[in-house]
Amino acid sequence: MRDTDEAESGHSQITAPQRELLDQLLDKWSLQVLDRLCGRPSRFNELRRAIPVVTQKSLTATLRRLERNGMVERVVTSTRPIAVEYRITPLGTTLQDLIDALLGWSATNLPAVERARERFDDERA
Repeated sequence: MRDTDEAESGHSQITAPQRELLDQLLDKWSLQVLDRLCGRPSRFNELRRAIPVVTQKSLTATLRRLERNGMVERVVTSTRPIAVEYRITPLGTTLQDLIDALLGWSATNLPAVERARERFDDERA
């Protein structure tokens, strides 16, 4: 039955490299960083203010991971003092519709998810 489902949907099983990439894009901070940078380039501290619960260490790691994956670029400007700005790349821009869809879906469906969680937890109590 799985083979039929895969053939009909046009998708195959998720490979290890795909799973790794999805894990990195859907981690705790990446969606928020990408969503912010799709709006406009930002400096590090602007991102920290926009996502106040993220630690400096986590934001640094997230930006490096997104840069390594080609979603974000780090641009050093030759101003005085030297400034570093993070920008979405053309590859990263291709995620904007998906990010919007995920954030919209979560906002719309969060109440139903919370009700399902409560029912589940009540049945287990």
